Amino acid sequence: MLFDMDGTLVDSEKLWDVALRELAAEYGGTLSDFARRAVIGTSMAESMRIVHDDLGQPERDPQASIDWINARILELFRTGLRWRPGALTLLRAVRAAGIPTALVTSSGRPLVEVALDTLGRDSFDAVVCGDEVDLAKPHPEPYLTAARLLDVPIGRCVAIEDSPTGVASALAAGAAVLAVPAEVPIAPIDGVHQVESLTAADLELLAALLGEPPA
Repeated sequence: MLFDMDGTLVDSEKLWDVALRELAAEYGGTLSDFARRAVIGTSMAESMRIVHDDLGQPERDPQASIDWINARILELFRTGLRWRPGALTLLRAVRAAGIPTALVTSSGRPLVEVALDTLGRDSFDAVVCGDEVDLAKPHPEPYLTAARLLDVPIGRCVAIEDSPTGVASALAAGAAVLAVPAEVPIAPIDGVHQVESLTAADLELLAALLGEPPA
């Protein structure tokens, strides 16, 4: 099992919204709703490029903005991280069944370490962070890396994602994909099963996505 983090397991996109809009205000501007949606699921570098362009300030240093956002979001994660509906129950069921499990996120390692205080460090056999791969989502590298770390063929993995960017990454890698849209709608895609919430997902559904008979 390959779980995305932001918007999939935890309701963190609202915290990112706070941080991104505060950054825009710090720069004397207002982040458009279009730009806010566009950054969901992207790498930090790409997110800052989108934000800077949206503010009409493309000359700004992306790393300086990344450092600002990271510091602020760490504060928010420590106090306001909440599970998405059904996520904890599904994760516990997967772990109880002994299924190899990885966290595959575009967030950087320092932020993920804080999130793991909520998610549980023993909830995952492997963790792939956005700053630990050469190519971020929507490239397939994050999911291919996770499957390699689990020593499971990617075609035997189910990836759970909330964004079009993440879905594209998982599909390109060759995983079965369960989409659970959070902040951004995901257009219907052949081979991608969608649910409104992870309360509608269970081990039987995950097995079905891999073409396996129910247990």
